Amino acid sequence: MKTCLECADKIVGREDKKFCSDGCRNAYNNKINKDSTNLMRNVNNQLRRNYRILSELNTEGKSKTTRTRLMAKGFDFDFFTNILEVKTGKSYHFIYDQGYMPLNNDSFILVKKNR
Repeated sequence: MKTCLECADKIVGREDKKFCSDGCRNAYNNKINKDSTNLMRNVNNQLRRNYRILSELNTEGKSKTTRTRLMAKGFDFDFFTNILEVKTGKSYHFIYDQGYMPLNNDSFILVKKNR
């Protein structure tokens, strides 16, 4: 007789079943994935926040802003999805299709990639 991996109740049904119900299956998988899920959730939340900030500040597809303004809105420079190096040797950091590049001291140029 097989027992549920989550609650140890008897399993009725198919021979290859591992859980007695969807609830037990979900609870078991949530416990197993808890740490990695929290990390991914936190990273994705910060990427979304960064994207939202760049989108708010760059409604025209190209604009300028300051580090102070980005940070005041909660922008975190450690989170981005890719880097695009241009011919001049400078690099744009992107969060999906919204990018930024430092110009001087406190200034940044914001761009939106057209796909």
